[in-house]
Amino acid sequence: MIPRERGAYSAIVDRPPLKLPNSARIVVWTVVNLEFWSISRPMARQVLPAPTGEVLVPDVPNWSWHEYGMRVGVWRFFDLFARLGIRPTLSINARVCREYRRVARAAREAGWEFMGHAWEQMPIHKVEDQAEMIARSLDTLARFAGTRPVGLARPGADRDLRYAGPSGCRRRQIHRRLGLRRRADRIKTTHGPLVTLPYSVELNDIPMMLVQHHESAYFTQRCIDSFERLHREGAERAKIMAIAIHPYISGQPHRIKYLEAVY
Repeated sequence: MIPRERGAYSAIVDRPPLKLPNSARIVVWTVVNLEFWSISRPMARQVLPAPTGEVLVPDVPNWSWHEYGMRVGVWRFFDLFARLGIRPTLSINARVCREYRRVARAAREAGWEFMGHAWEQMPIHKVEDQAEMIARSLDTLARFAGTRPVGLARPGADRDLRYAGPSGCRRRQIHRRLGLRRRADRIKTTHGPLVTLPYSVELNDIPMMLVQHHESAYFTQRCIDSFERLHREGAERAKIMAIAIHPYISGQPHRIKYLEAVY
């Protein structure tokens, strides 16, 4: 089945309006991404391009940039959400529970909802046995958090699933067979439907800050502009607004106040 057959075209104006409890107009869904980057591979993202374009392993500068987020930046997130009584969804590589137990433990104690994000940060379509890897990840998170995740956000924003080939179809079947009910639309599989929540690339600090290279303050402007429009439209049909953040990006000292201003 090609993607259109699994998720048929649906114009927003033709859908039954989404209704939220207490007639709320909008859900603001915060997704904090915690990742394990192996220093034995090229870094998933770079803040400092490789000299003369030659990517070296180990890439200490860019690995250390990510490490700052796990050692310093993430604690700014914990402070912000604790002050406001917000419990975000935690999109977490299962290996974080082993390699950064202090951080994962703090998220568990704060009541954040653990969501699968594969075993570690790498292109998942390069993993030979995806079912085994996802199952191992979910089992690890279940043991650590006490509750088995029902959702999965695949690293790299599911780039491989945008193709219509059989591998993309097979991955969806794997997700449903392993007991997952949410992805970050309603998609048909032979094991039942997957309900996909909108995971934003427009309100995501990776494309906004690292790809588009906006100034720090622009994050606040874009989030508030989006909220105001969606809240207005929510009078007719409720909306879901996702904000996706990473501690090595939004947890930086020159950006954190602009994230705080959003909330």
